[in-house]
Amino acid sequence: MTDPIADYLTRIRNAVMAKHKVVEIPASNMKKDMTKILFEKGYILNYKFEEEGPQGSIKIALKYNPETKMNAIKSLKRISKPGLRKYVDGHHLPRVLNGLGVAILSTSQGLMTDKEARNLGIGGEVLCYVY
Repeated sequence: MTDPIADYLTRIRNAVMAKHKVVEIPASNMKKDMTKILFEKGYILNYKFEEEGPQGSIKIALKYNPETKMNAIKSLKRISKPGLRKYVDGHHLPRVLNGLGVAILSTSQGLMTDKEARNLGIGGEVLCYVY
């Protein structure tokens, strides 16, 4: 697999479109950190890391509105790709939907959102946009 982060985002996107309650994804440390960020920002209901086999897996419970059946995640968009990496400095951090969405960045201090990186004044690689 050449781009595991794009595979992670695509699996979540497909599960949301198919109205699945749970999606299972092969685990890695970066995917675990991205899952934690999605949970902290309220885009997913819950998650569980399972350590079965050599790699393990992540089970993600997707979040839906109980009345309208609308999902919390409207869009997941991969920004930095293996063929074209996108880096930003601390002064040019992206704002997703004027602050309503979240950009996930890989920085020297680990994975974090654009708001956290803006507060710390550091930049990094823009992995994806979520809104």
